[in-house]
Amino acid sequence: MVVTDKSGNPVADLQQGDFTLLDDKQPKPILSFRAINETSKEDAPPTQAIVLVDAVNSSFQLLGQQRLQLQQFLQKFGEQLPMPMTLVFLADTSAPVQLPTRNVKVLLASLNASPIGLRIIGNSQGIYGAIDRARICRRALQQLISYEKTQPGRKLLIWLSRGWPLLSGPGMTLQQTERDQETLFNIIVGWSRELREAHITLYSIDARGTGDLGGTFYYEEFVKGVRATKQAQQGNLSLQVLATQTGGRVITMSNDVANAIAGCLLDAKAYYILSFESPPADHPNEYHSLQIKIDRPKLIARTSTGYYAQPYKSAGR
Repeated sequence: MVVTDKSGNPVADLQQGDFTLLDDKQPKPILSFRAINETSKEDAPPTQAIVLVDAVNSSFQLLGQQRLQLQQFLQKFGEQLPMPMTLVFLADTSAPVQLPTRNVKVLLASLNASPIGLRIIGNSQGIYGAIDRARICRRALQQLISYEKTQPGRKLLIWLSRGWPLLSGPGMTLQQTERDQETLFNIIVGWSRELREAHITLYSIDARGTGDLGGTFYYEEFVKGVRATKQAQQGNLSLQVLATQTGGRVITMSNDVANAIAGCLLDAKAYYILSFESPPADHPNEYHSLQIKIDRPKLIARTSTGYYAQPYKSAGR
């Protein structure tokens, strides 16, 4: 959990008694509490940043701007970054994952050598192109989740993109059978668990500025947790929805990529680790909303917005 003031600066001096944890609006005892900050980082879990440059959903002009600002962001640190970072370049065909490093020269060489910009799928291909772009991005995210589950520590996954198509909403709603909705629901449940187990917080940076905001905020219609199979929609698997639900940020209306990345990395400066006991579920994949209240005014807490509980027997207890 990250706590910030109204200016977005991390707050590092809170104690367990400052927090109230609500599970489906019911207060739950906090079983353990740990504050991670500048004075306690030696014993903290390792943290790394993963910056993904999305060429599938970005124009050539925007990609050029992102690459330049990413280069400027890296160069301002000199030789070493404050934390290990991985650069991922998502094109139509692959999203190779490299080892994290703090070496700025290595990252700059990777950025300059990236074959970004060669794309097969264009925005003009209508619904079929939108489906393909969403499929490529979801597959890439699943690959990243599967890999990062095997790696220790916390990961800040920063996705430079307008996001993949929602495939839901006016003019873009796909017909879904009961089987389609069951498949979607299972993916939603699986990603909720896997993102948490991989310790991934997802961030969405849309660097188009204020000139092209059509539909930018429609994702908010799908942020609320999905409690039943019949509620599952394609929009529930969008980048911005996942970012919100993992406690990350959705950054829009600015083309300052370097500053946006720096703002995301502030989440590693100070944060809190809480644990509580989940009540036994009445049925498999029972959705529980989570909320954190802070006993100080004007502070904002960001953490996972919910989880899917299982009956104790099926959970192996």
